[in-house]
Amino acid sequence: MSGTPYIELQAATNFSFLRGASHPEELFATAKDHGYDALGIADFDTVAGIIRAQVAADAMGVRLIAGCRLTLTDGSVVLAYPTDRVAWGRLCRLLTLGNRRGDRLTFELTWDDLARECDGLILILHPQPHDDRIEERIAALIAMRDRGDEADRRYLGLTRHFRPGDIRRLECLQALADRQSVPTVVVGDVLYHTPERSILQDVVTAIRCNRTMQTLGDAREYARDRHLKSPDDMARLYAGFEAALARSVTIAAACRFSIADLRYQYPEESDIEGEAPQATLARLVREALPRRYPAGTPRDVLQQLRHELDLIGSLDYAPYFLTVNTIVRQARSLGIVCQGRGSAANSAVCYILGITAIDPVRSGLLFERFVSAERREPPDIDVDFESDRREEIIQWIYRRYGRQHAALCATVMRYRPKGALREIGKVMGLSDDLLGLLSKHLASALGDPDLLAARASEMGLDLTERRLRMTLGLVAQILTFPRQLGTHPGGFVLTRDRLDELVPVQIAAMEDRQIIVWDKDDIDALKFMKVDVLGLGMLGCLRRCFEFLESHLHQRMDIATIPAEDPATYAMIRKADTLGTFQIESRAQMSMLPRLKPTTFYDLVVQVAIVRPGPIQGDMVHPYLRRREGLEKPDCPSPQLQAILGKTLGVPLFQEQAMQVAIHCAGFTPGEADQLRRSMATFKFTGGVSHFRTKLIEGMVDHGYARDFAERTFSQLEGFGSYGFPESHAASFALVAYASSYLKCHHPDVFCAALLNSQPMGFYAPAQIVRDAREHGVDVRAIDINRSRWDCTLEGRPGGARFTVRLGMRLVKGLANEHAAQIVAHRMPPYDSIEDVWRRAEVPVSALERLAEADAFRSLDLDRRSALWAIKGLAPAMLPLFAAAERFANRIESEFNEPSFPLAPMSEGADVVEDYGTTGLTLRRHPVSFLRGDLQRRGMLACADLARTRDGRRVRLGGLVLMRQRPGTAKGVMFMTIEDETGVANLIFWKDRIEAQRPIVIGAGMIGVTGILQREGGVIHVIAKEVEDLTPLLATVGTIGPMRKNTETEYDRAIVVKARDFR
Repeated sequence: MSGTPYIELQAATNFSFLRGASHPEELFATAKDHGYDALGIADFDTVAGIIRAQVAADAMGVRLIAGCRLTLTDGSVVLAYPTDRVAWGRLCRLLTLGNRRGDRLTFELTWDDLARECDGLILILHPQPHDDRIEERIAALIAMRDRGDEADRRYLGLTRHFRPGDIRRLECLQALADRQSVPTVVVGDVLYHTPERSILQDVVTAIRCNRTMQTLGDAREYARDRHLKSPDDMARLYAGFEAALARSVTIAAACRFSIADLRYQYPEESDIEGEAPQATLARLVREALPRRYPAGTPRDVLQQLRHELDLIGSLDYAPYFLTVNTIVRQARSLGIVCQGRGSAANSAVCYILGITAIDPVRSGLLFERFVSAERREPPDIDVDFESDRREEIIQWIYRRYGRQHAALCATVMRYRPKGALREIGKVMGLSDDLLGLLSKHLASALGDPDLLAARASEMGLDLTERRLRMTLGLVAQILTFPRQLGTHPGGFVLTRDRLDELVPVQIAAMEDRQIIVWDKDDIDALKFMKVDVLGLGMLGCLRRCFEFLESHLHQRMDIATIPAEDPATYAMIRKADTLGTFQIESRAQMSMLPRLKPTTFYDLVVQVAIVRPGPIQGDMVHPYLRRREGLEKPDCPSPQLQAILGKTLGVPLFQEQAMQVAIHCAGFTPGEADQLRRSMATFKFTGGVSHFRTKLIEGMVDHGYARDFAERTFSQLEGFGSYGFPESHAASFALVAYASSYLKCHHPDVFCAALLNSQPMGFYAPAQIVRDAREHGVDVRAIDINRSRWDCTLEGRPGGARFTVRLGMRLVKGLANEHAAQIVAHRMPPYDSIEDVWRRAEVPVSALERLAEADAFRSLDLDRRSALWAIKGLAPAMLPLFAAAERFANRIESEFNEPSFPLAPMSEGADVVEDYGTTGLTLRRHPVSFLRGDLQRRGMLACADLARTRDGRRVRLGGLVLMRQRPGTAKGVMFMTIEDETGVANLIFWKDRIEAQRPIVIGAGMIGVTGILQREGGVIHVIAKEVEDLTPLLATVGTIGPMRKNTETEYDRAIVVKARDFR
């Protein structure tokens, strides 16, 4: 502690969202350097950053004084600091009230609100510059003081703003406070940790105020000298106000509340009144055993259950398990498919209750990876629900537990390169056109100076130009700054007591949702329990498959009853025939499947886990494949390693294996191994395990392992710093992957219809899903006004091998579900004309036009043009009174009745273009087939020709761009899939090729490529060397094909290809 008696009480972090310009960690590090033993954090109308501040405070050994800066509706600013846990609850209620009363983006709190909740709060009125209502505000403060005995908890703040007359203003405030018997206290009104951040402070102020730096004016002046100063500097600046300085220490001592005082109380759950939660859990497990083990429960399972229940009881976690079980049972009662995943799959209790689907005893999974007496951390059960029905469960949770006891976690939306460039460039006065170019071409190069310089040179930009140089420098500073709070996908916090006395609650952006102001990392730091209600699109697809099978084939099936270890399914998987399946449909997965050659479920678990950034960065993939192919022997130089890594051929693929290696081969304690696991699970930062290097390597050497082997093992584990999987999680995903593959293999018609009805999801668009189904012998038929429903349906099959898939009206762009429902509800008997549809279904003309454009009236002998012409003849919409009279008299008719005459049909190419424009797919010829002659003249092969082309040959080909994928660990490499009428081809672009022809690689809808063919294990890629944009050629498709003569209209629409881009 400095010799000067002062503690800074008013520091705002960047969690004030565009008001502060420093991270909590930076403020506490600076506070330590200045000799402070405590620091007050008072963000603007929020405590969103207070948990991070506590973590930073603990790391620096500086005590956190938790508070908040409240902005009242009359413009008053009051600093509020809770003195104990009860007062913290009052502060949280105040913040909740202010958040709810506003419109989500505003905060509204009055003096009366503050008066009702002021007990136990130290309040400091913070005057603003040139405040001509200060006496009125002091009177409001005194009124609160006079209502109780808290005379020593109401203060007037003194802050220098470094403007002319500053000291005189403070003297006037001191005199006014003396007359009113209100003690004063010095507060520094800190916004950033060092003077160097003042420019960034101006920038965030300009963003918030929607001004440029040139027009910021007085707001910039007010931000001068707002850095954290040392106590000695404060003593010099506030000479003559020593008593006010010293009161900061008195206030800090009175603020006895600590974040560590927060205790979480989980809501109690029991089916039987008076039954303890632990007894309820044990009873439910006993009752569920026959469903999992109808032939009798194995002894090792019973032993594991006793162990788990004992540990759950000793840690008082039974209510949590009961809550998750209740939610899962409710979902299934509504017919919603759900499945637990993550480390919860290590639990036999979860498996018996049906929360998870993997038997952990049979799979050899460790319960301690999920719950540990040593760690004493709350369990974290992730449950996936069908994405499009998850909201039903979310709203049910709100209803069951009440909104005073249930809310979702927040997510912190942080600045990323593109957004930072746009916002900072705007306040720096850069033009919109330039900002668009910077965002598109420079954002991804910000971390690479050489690449940034090269891109700037291509664009003709001078990086030394002052404004551009400042913009890029400020962008680098603001990256990772919190921008605003969002809503977690499904992490619920549920409490027995009022939630808004634990943490402030606010309205979420999504309707009927509310969130707390802390995110998942904050909840983890506090060791609070949460329930993750997550969405998984494939579960909805599986449910639709099961419904089709039951309604059309009378087969009852679910994930648990799908036949296991089906040879035909694995044969399909080994051929990488997995388009549309779960997890194993990406290009990286498809490339791996013919090499790994899965034949068992555990192979599929490995497949799911190995195509991940962690194993790839850890150089685990190639050793595993070589050993699997018998080209290399597994390297397990000890019985302990053999026991741990034997089933993965000596390669550590899972987090559990890494923990066991650390414990049994390097002498780690279980607690240290768990710290290693946490580092491996840190998705945000690569290399998170590096500080364990010496301990692990030296520990393995001490246990008799060769140093080079120990170093190689560490480098493999280090790769887990990005996305290493726990084995239980991989197994849960593998089960869904297997289920989807089984259905695709044995019921491709059912799978196709269900997958189309589940869009959007996955890597592939409806056009590729339909094409794949047709290649598997499935007859797919067009949208039809008399046969199609909203969803795709199944037709035929009583004596046939396959159902026919009838495309649904959901594929028609711009058609509303309600209009499709009206059409379906009124089409018995079938419609016989467009007028008949309009009269009976009573849908707007615009809906009929969308259907006509989608060519849905063919069964009425009307092509697109004829249907649109007929729709033009319908009477305009009537006033309701006259429309009702017409309906009563049944006399609605066309506005005019002209003799029909044949319209010139569209060209075949034009029909294809319209198909893509209205439904995103065509059942006619593939668009590239119209261009084959032109492509052949350019020397371009068809995609199917690659299978007959030798390795290493230089090839040329062209096709529609279906997908671009740039994994974060691919070191700038891009994978691209293109398609023509014969199939697909997989392209690889190295970083230098991407940069050399970036606009084409990133933007072309149809691309031509010259490259080197590469074969490996049955997988074919083309390494791109040169590219050309064939999108102009694609634009000619609409003019190609047979068309009636004498038509004078030129067709000028083109196919717009929107590739799916992934990272």
